[in-house]
Amino acid sequence: MKIMLLKSFLLVGAIMCFGLAKAQTVSGNVSDDNGPLLGASVVVKGTANGTTADFDGNFTIQAGSGDTLVFSYVGYTAQEVAVGNQTTINVVMVANNELDEVIVTGYGGQKEKEITSAVVSVGEEEFNQGQVNDPSQLLQGKVAGLQIYNKGGNPNAGAQIRLRGLSTVGANASPLVVIDGVIGASLSNVDPNDIANISVLKDASAAAIYGSRGSSGVILVTTKSGVAGETKISYNVQYSSAERLNTIDVMSADEFRAAGGRDLGATTSWLDEVTRTAATKIHNVSMSGGNGSTSYRVSANYRDVEGILVNNGFTQMNARLNFSTRTLNDKLKIEFSSSFTDRNQQNGFSEALRYATLYNPTAPVLAENAPYAFNGDQFGGYFETLGLFDSFNPVSIANQNINDGKKVEYNYSANFTYSLTDDIDVHFNAANQLSKYGNRLYYRGTSLWNGGAASPSRKGSATLYNDEYTFRLYEAYATWNKSFGNSNLVLTGGYSYQKQNFNSHSVTVGDFPTGDFDYINAIELGQDLLNQGFVGANSDMAPDNEIEAYFLRANLTIGDNLFVNASVRREGSTKFGEGNKYGTFPAIGLGTDLNKYLNLEGVNQLKARLSYGVTGNVPAGNGLSQEVRGFGWAGGGTSGGNTFLVRAANPDLKWEEKSEINFGLDFNTDRLSASLDIYEQTSSDFILDRQVDATVYGFDRRFENAGQVTSKGVELAVNYDLVKGDGVNYNTGIVWSRNQTILDDYVSEQERFANLGAPGQNDTYAIRVKVGEEIGQIYAPVWDGTVTNGSQNFVDVNGDGVINTNQANMLNDDADFAVVGRGTPDFELGWTNQITFGEWSINAFFRGAFGHSLVNTFRVFYEPRVGSQKSYNYINTELANPEITNAQFSSLYVEKADFFKLDNLTVARNLNLNSSLIDRATLSLNVQNAFVLTKYTGSDPEPSLSDNGNVLAPGMDRRNNFYSARTFTVGLNINF
Repeated sequence: MKIMLLKSFLLVGAIMCFGLAKAQTVSGNVSDDNGPLLGASVVVKGTANGTTADFDGNFTIQAGSGDTLVFSYVGYTAQEVAVGNQTTINVVMVANNELDEVIVTGYGGQKEKEITSAVVSVGEEEFNQGQVNDPSQLLQGKVAGLQIYNKGGNPNAGAQIRLRGLSTVGANASPLVVIDGVIGASLSNVDPNDIANISVLKDASAAAIYGSRGSSGVILVTTKSGVAGETKISYNVQYSSAERLNTIDVMSADEFRAAGGRDLGATTSWLDEVTRTAATKIHNVSMSGGNGSTSYRVSANYRDVEGILVNNGFTQMNARLNFSTRTLNDKLKIEFSSSFTDRNQQNGFSEALRYATLYNPTAPVLAENAPYAFNGDQFGGYFETLGLFDSFNPVSIANQNINDGKKVEYNYSANFTYSLTDDIDVHFNAANQLSKYGNRLYYRGTSLWNGGAASPSRKGSATLYNDEYTFRLYEAYATWNKSFGNSNLVLTGGYSYQKQNFNSHSVTVGDFPTGDFDYINAIELGQDLLNQGFVGANSDMAPDNEIEAYFLRANLTIGDNLFVNASVRREGSTKFGEGNKYGTFPAIGLGTDLNKYLNLEGVNQLKARLSYGVTGNVPAGNGLSQEVRGFGWAGGGTSGGNTFLVRAANPDLKWEEKSEINFGLDFNTDRLSASLDIYEQTSSDFILDRQVDATVYGFDRRFENAGQVTSKGVELAVNYDLVKGDGVNYNTGIVWSRNQTILDDYVSEQERFANLGAPGQNDTYAIRVKVGEEIGQIYAPVWDGTVTNGSQNFVDVNGDGVINTNQANMLNDDADFAVVGRGTPDFELGWTNQITFGEWSINAFFRGAFGHSLVNTFRVFYEPRVGSQKSYNYINTELANPEITNAQFSSLYVEKADFFKLDNLTVARNLNLNSSLIDRATLSLNVQNAFVLTKYTGSDPEPSLSDNGNVLAPGMDRRNNFYSARTFTVGLNINF
């Protein structure tokens, strides 16, 4: 891997040594009506020789007298100027309302005006700013209908991503990611600084070309590439500081004593003990350039990120190479891309935040400060409140135990495009991904929490876990582009083959005599102590999963105002039996520019779109339709082994399927643009692990197709130039979306989810699913606002005169439960404000979600003043009722979590350094989570889209969630 990467960089070095062809020097300026266009592209037509305009719009390029210069800039009509004998060329660009901008749509691109599906393109200038470690954060709140949430401030936690509601309950509910044409690539393998553009294929018509993997939508990432010309170097540096934003209100030590809590004599702010002001350093350097036929860009990134929890964060190094060249008289274009990521992370333990919230505030941190005789050596010198269930010193959890991970990823792709004729191009793509992850988990024998410090027989535990994922992609397709008078037809057809494999293994050992050695030594020593302790091992060597597909697409434009797009993909998977191995996924879209008929004054476009598409889906796992057998020894011995059935076969198992219809309107003037989409999608035949009749199938479980959900929604995006010209510009934009997902049919032995658990809430479920109703309903007894003898009084919901709030009866007709909230929002919005004046710019981005509720589990467990729990701290929100001394889940603990926040604020200034070395420099200041307006009493009001991976249980704010953070960042960008 390292040798291949070294060869890639040596290739770049060789390219950089090539001189440019001799030609006359042409200079000039590129501007629009408002002034210089920084970054405008100037390219010699028919070559890769080009440059970009500097801070003042000036450029210099080598060109021959017979050459033609092409001037282009996003949002402006490209212009061509013959060089002749000119040595100075000044160009004033004219805005084109972006209608001719080419949008990446998969296996090629289309002009924006020709697209008939719901597709959104977000450029680098529109990305969220500040400390962005996860590329998905670049899009948060920017695309209507795209939900991206990462509750709390854990830098090692991935975001929950959902597009247009829920499309499956058994398979992957997140959109497919495609990076530079590589299907299924990992967002963690690309640094946010290397991304140029992201397109989101929202409806099934657009995503159907990707078949089963595009069922939940598609996110297409295009990384930055080089522009031929003189070598350009860019350096970015950011320094960030993050601190806790919101926490759960709990009692201080004095308040706790006054409320009758157990007084242990100390005063401790446990959250202060396990959190910190987190510092982050980010460095990015890139170099790009090339000659007349070759261009390149190489970048390196380094991130040193701390979390607000102690012993939490990561360091990451990433390198990327993009290389492009033309040969064989420009008929063959070769593109090569490779990336390498090395990440070392401290996962830490979010449980430390949980116990810091509930731990006795009068308890000391260290045993030496205990109010009574206490053997601190047994617990590593820390104090513990022994005898109380689920009570552990949070500082001991964070400091004594180790939870580290290491991830290494390597990707490469090669794309070959050969022009057979002026109308026909053939393409061949090959890509490979390799990802390795290792986790080292160590609980010291002196740790009461999970380390068994109080156990007489077992002390300490160490686990080594490793996995490896490989993915290979081979594709071949051809494109025929032909014009017929005022019409144009583009046909694309080809073949795709994908193979992926995942395997893992782990070993756990324990029972260590001491705790004064690290986890590596612990495992080595544990191997010698198997007879005294224990060993657990697990290995998963999965067979390859393979997908092959044939696809065809036609894009027809008639008279520049009628657009027809159609595609079909025939796809097969090794996860199914022979009879149902293949699925067919068609799509069609129609569009017309109504303004060609209406001729509305000042209107550039009024396009109506109608599209329909079908996609498939399949869960993770192997051989879903096949029977699975286990192996065991008779009587636990070493002979007489035999196999036994653990899952029955289902030869009739078939693809999950989603069909979607979408109607859209696009409106554009010189200053106003708007897009409206209305959609309805139906997902059916979920692949679920179900209980069946063992007398019929030989075993009581197998995978079957069952269930159906329907999602309906509306999405609106509006962008307007409020002020334009005279050195001042103010652009504002709003994206708004609403989605509703109804359960049409669901066949399962389980209709309630999200068990609250211990202490005291075992078999207490907060979420109910019911056919004909929305997903994510929070179901509970309804508190009437009064208390009797320490217990809540409840509403007689069914009016039968008997109050029945027993959890075991919650689904019965005589139970007094009601829907008291829903875990998904009614609507969400993002509001962008971009102001530029002179050398200054201000970007303020607001975001909000409304109509969702959250179960505040901290309040459920620790707000009631339970007599037997006087060593737990009490939750002390404004909703707390001190009369309640018996804990029971009810509507009291389900809160509306509407919020509106200033999510991202950036102030930047361009520094005109008048340096021959530096083209331009920009200094920026940024704050994330500047303020949050909400009535939710928990730490973070953002929706929770699933509960421990269960997409049918949104709305749970668990005790182990990270607290949110406010981050301040100063950044400097220098271009040489």
